[in-house]
Amino acid sequence: MLPRLARRTAILLVSTLIASVVVFAFLALLPGDPAQVALGLSASPELLEQTRREFGTDRPPLTQYLDWLGGFVTGEFGRSYVTREPIGPQLMDRLGVTMWLVGAGMLVALLIAVPAGVYAAMARRRAGGVAVSWLSQLGLAVPGFIAGILLVQLFAVRWQLLPAGGWTPPVRDPLEFLRGLVLPALALGLVQGAVLTRYVRSAVLDVSTEDYLRTARAKGHTRFSALLRHGLRNAAGPVLTVLGLQLTTLLIGAVVVERVFVLPGLGSLLLDGVAARDLLVVQNVVMVLVCAVLLVNFAVDVLHTVLNPRLRQAT
Repeated sequence: MLPRLARRTAILLVSTLIASVVVFAFLALLPGDPAQVALGLSASPELLEQTRREFGTDRPPLTQYLDWLGGFVTGEFGRSYVTREPIGPQLMDRLGVTMWLVGAGMLVALLIAVPAGVYAAMARRRAGGVAVSWLSQLGLAVPGFIAGILLVQLFAVRWQLLPAGGWTPPVRDPLEFLRGLVLPALALGLVQGAVLTRYVRSAVLDVSTEDYLRTARAKGHTRFSALLRHGLRNAAGPVLTVLGLQLTTLLIGAVVVERVFVLPGLGSLLLDGVAARDLLVVQNVVMVLVCAVLLVNFAVDVLHTVLNPRLRQAT
């Protein structure tokens, strides 16, 4: 198990390094001068040159990359080209909002997918199981932002049960925080719940024909108790792999959902940075999202290894 974890850790580090090169190169190739964007078209050449030295954009690309990467690793994200404010504090504040949203969205998805997927597999020949399968297929066709708009129309505009947007920190008012999180989490989690339901159903169907389940039933277990006691753990492996991929989708989907519900998360910071051509902010936000995706995949792989005895014994 340890050699496998060491290999996965090495792959994680190399992947992160390659991703940092790609992110830096992609944004460096975009047309436009950050100093010109910050000062406007009427800026004098002397002031432009002074601002380029201040930003460090007058240095060779390799030096700029190494400085940025060193700052990113140590938490020194630099200052915004537009507002001149440190990027680190606002990045951390926005990351907290996004993590709350993604975590709540994943919780909603799991609360939907696990019982619905198990039921759809166990009742696959009955009307209820077929209906769950059809509903999950229908959910795949609904984008997160459409689900968000529909939820706002129903719960905020028509019935006025929940706020349509905005963010209240949990330490300030826990109840208002939860009320504000419900609709964005549902918008993010409903679609992912539909996707995961299909994978849970397939995984449960695969393990339902295994010999150990027949043995468990021969010993007196019901079909459900045999599945609950012996089958779900084996079905969790492939579902965990998909869960990691879906968590990646949730992070990307959060960028759009934050905009719909006016949440001050990383997605809003990214879109504001793009609109203002604040490339250093965009660069850091994209890199944080890439690191989050790579870490999630690494965690899923480690968990998969722990749950699978054959992978644990592999060298």
